[in-house]
Amino acid sequence: MGRARLFALFSLLTLTGFITTLDNTVINVALPTVQRELGLSVPDLEWVAAGYVLSFGALLLPGGRLTDLFGRRSVLAAGIAIFTAASAAAAFADSGGVLIGARTVQGVGAALVIPASLAVIAVDLPARLRSTAVGLWTAALAVALALGPVVGGFVTQRWGWGWVFALNIPFGLIALLLMPAVPARSVPRRGGFDLPGVVLSVLALYLLTYGLVRGGEHGFGAAPVLLCLGVAAVAACVFVLVEARTARPLVELRLLRDRFLTGGVVAQVLWGIGVNGVFFFTALYLQRVLGFSPTMAGLAFLPLAGALLLGTPVAELAARALGAHVSIAAGLGLVAVGLLYVSGTGAQAGFWDLQPGLLLIGWGSAFTTPLTVRCLALVPEAGIGMATGLVSAAREVSGVFGVVLVGVVLTRRESAELRAGTDPRDAFLEGYDLGLRLAACCVLAGALVTLVTLRRRGRHRRVVAARTRIPLVMK
Repeated sequence: MGRARLFALFSLLTLTGFITTLDNTVINVALPTVQRELGLSVPDLEWVAAGYVLSFGALLLPGGRLTDLFGRRSVLAAGIAIFTAASAAAAFADSGGVLIGARTVQGVGAALVIPASLAVIAVDLPARLRSTAVGLWTAALAVALALGPVVGGFVTQRWGWGWVFALNIPFGLIALLLMPAVPARSVPRRGGFDLPGVVLSVLALYLLTYGLVRGGEHGFGAAPVLLCLGVAAVAACVFVLVEARTARPLVELRLLRDRFLTGGVVAQVLWGIGVNGVFFFTALYLQRVLGFSPTMAGLAFLPLAGALLLGTPVAELAARALGAHVSIAAGLGLVAVGLLYVSGTGAQAGFWDLQPGLLLIGWGSAFTTPLTVRCLALVPEAGIGMATGLVSAAREVSGVFGVVLVGVVLTRRESAELRAGTDPRDAFLEGYDLGLRLAACCVLAGALVTLVTLRRRGRHRRVVAARTRIPLVMK
């Protein structure tokens, strides 16, 4: 693969990761303007924000299976086209129904893009460049999360809320122009589409995501929330039974016997809980406690994204020298230390006081970038879409779960402090600090999982070394 084609492929992967993640957060600042101009009720406004996340998270597993059946380039191109067209519809929406529908279809497109992008990285890139590609892709996600409120506020104030979505159109067109960089390789079209598995997985993931979002807002004791989570659990159990019996499963359960894949997924979930907690609630901390503007709050995260980007090449060298299980666990440890540092900065901190902790989170996250490549190392090419769909679904649900988990701890501690007569700003800070310490514990648990599951010996170690081009360093 020539340099020009590699550059185009890297640009495509980075761009798709950026635009699909940006739409998770870019609308939040614009919601008051959307409500005023379209005359939406509060429940309608909640669906504008949640519609994208719900369809995105629920359809990642089918998106991965479609990647196996129809090929990486075809599914990636279809996902980008759907996402871009839905963005155009959202930009010109003149009613709440149209906007909610367009946001939902955006999530459908993103659910095709993400598994297909990871499959391209895992199969089509030279082995020596896969961790670098994952690092760039992860950095794009971090930058998108950091810039979401900044971009949303600036664009809404200067041009109007419709431009928040219209900005996706040129990015989507550029991505489609770069599509020939993806190799058009044939794929085995085994069996068909597992419709019962699709229905059950969508039902389970949709209701789980919906229940977590609503539980974080209204409390987990509410009857609708309990019903959603209960039905999601039942659907997940039935899904496992169906997949074990069908001849053409949406997810082949034998893939889960590979400790690389299952351990990597668990570690990514635990990392996602911590990192998503710091992005969401630190943005509130910066504005509610420290008095930062939305723009300054977004800019505070840019050094973190820069550390992630610069640390990625070092992460691959560390994985080769120390073994992936050691270097990734060390990275997770750094993230945990960074979370603990940020949790202790207090109510009088300034912009630069936060940066040591945020840089540790970014640098440590860079060392976790080989995780995606390693957990897919033993997955056969014919099932790579299934595996990337599973990894993507775990990543998405971990983001929602991280916000909810930290949010529940934060609000309960904040409420207790308010009842004790604590100043509202200090009460929020007490809850925030406790929530981030819990997130740090989750990330440390991920480090332990990594040390146990990503260490291989004998035949597995030789196969992984061949697939990822890591020298056989005996530990």
